Amino acid sequence: MVAQPLRRWLCELALLVFFVGTLWGQTGSGDGAASQGQPSQTQPAHSQPAAGDDAHATPETIVSPKEGKELFRSVDEILRFASQDTDLPIKHEVKRRLAKRDEVQSYIEKNMKEDKDAKRLERSSQVLKKFGLLPHNFDLSAFLVTMLREQVAGYYDVKTKTVNLLNWVDVEQQKPVLAHELTHALQDQSFSIEKWMKGTSEKDDKNVDPTPADIETDEETSARQAVVEGQAMVVLLDYSLAPTGKNMLESPQIVEALKQSMLVGTADSPAFSQAPIFLKEELTFPYRYGLDFTAALLQAGGKELAYAGAFKDPPKTTREIMEPRTYLTHERIQPVKLIDMEKDFKGYDAFDIGAMGEFDVDVLVEQYAGRDEAGAIYPEWRGGYYFAGKPKKDKSAPIGLLYISRWSSPAKAAEFAAVYAASLAKRYQKRQGLGADGKVAQDAPPANSWRTLRGRHAWLTEEGVVMIEVRGDEILITESLDDDTTKKVEADFWPEENAAPAKP
Repeated sequence: MVAQPLRRWLCELALLVFFVGTLWGQTGSGDGAASQGQPSQTQPAHSQPAAGDDAHATPETIVSPKEGKELFRSVDEILRFASQDTDLPIKHEVKRRLAKRDEVQSYIEKNMKEDKDAKRLERSSQVLKKFGLLPHNFDLSAFLVTMLREQVAGYYDVKTKTVNLLNWVDVEQQKPVLAHELTHALQDQSFSIEKWMKGTSEKDDKNVDPTPADIETDEETSARQAVVEGQAMVVLLDYSLAPTGKNMLESPQIVEALKQSMLVGTADSPAFSQAPIFLKEELTFPYRYGLDFTAALLQAGGKELAYAGAFKDPPKTTREIMEPRTYLTHERIQPVKLIDMEKDFKGYDAFDIGAMGEFDVDVLVEQYAGRDEAGAIYPEWRGGYYFAGKPKKDKSAPIGLLYISRWSSPAKAAEFAAVYAASLAKRYQKRQGLGADGKVAQDAPPANSWRTLRGRHAWLTEEGVVMIEVRGDEILITESLDDDTTKKVEADFWPEENAAPAKP
């Protein structure tokens, strides 16, 4: 997954973010609004100043010692609710503390500095920019600190086994957050979240260099985080709706409104509101799709399947999260043929290697063709991976990129190839079509003029040649690779004994 280091970092932090600012307007404040699906006028009390503002410009209401004791007492009550809602047992008391704003800020920055994936996070950022999913001048690390600072509403620290409450947030508004975070505590007591989140990968945590083996397990963290956050979202909603006598499954309109609001942001979340489409989708993925995944399992097999069952037999891909039926039916997709990267990319230092899963496809298509087109195409994904590398002889050269994917049919492959070709108009200033002889073809149609794309096509850009080749239900794409490497990759993925490439 192209943003796997980002997801791993957020998992390490285990923060409840992104949705709380809009939650109060969807579930109401216990006055009956929720049961009617009508927005409440309650406003979030955990607003943070916009990036660059003085955090102390507006006096904050600090939780009093008396209110703090009340909040601490509610921890045990809410923990019992979460346990009853999930059937996850309470094995021991959960430690609790009231954190100050500067302590939370320090916690975020400390995790960023100490993150073992920091090196790969930077690599991932550059690959995302190559795909056009982040602007070229976008500072991902700075954005994460700013965004988390404005969005944080409480967190469960898996290392200290402590739920951290905030001393500047209204006590009553922290209780639904507690329901979410205490669900994490229950998950941790039964399944040890930190260890469970590592999945089946045996890769040394200290080794950040990418390898082809990463492809097979690249989406595990994303899928598992969706389980962790999705379960906690269900409990949060059940707790918020309890005064109305309803639960999440009985309130589909509220659930849908909440999921939609997560992507919009609020007036008190300027960093998130202004974030690129990719980041909004990426950062809310485990909450939105995880919520639907848990709900689907609840309907199919009750609490045992939805909670403990999902931990004992976890999903492995974003496809299983986005389409729970594929998890419930134990769908198995044949892996896409893996080329010999060490041999084919002998002239490159591996920069990043990973899976391009169903969620990646969804966001990529949304970025360049809109939400409706993305919703129609992503279910047709049947596998894919990428390689990004830097030429050994020229470290200043653009990143070279390989992207291979397979689809449910040749027609769907042709549709996705056309969307990808159209993206070139937004990613490169220079785009000249190349003929079969490798020379600029003056009469070549623009890259964004097709509804479907078949055969082999190439364009010359300011960062080198982009080639898109479609054969049947498979697509091979290269960007900024030298001609010799591109030919090696083609011959490896489609050996000479196979049929010749289809003509455009």
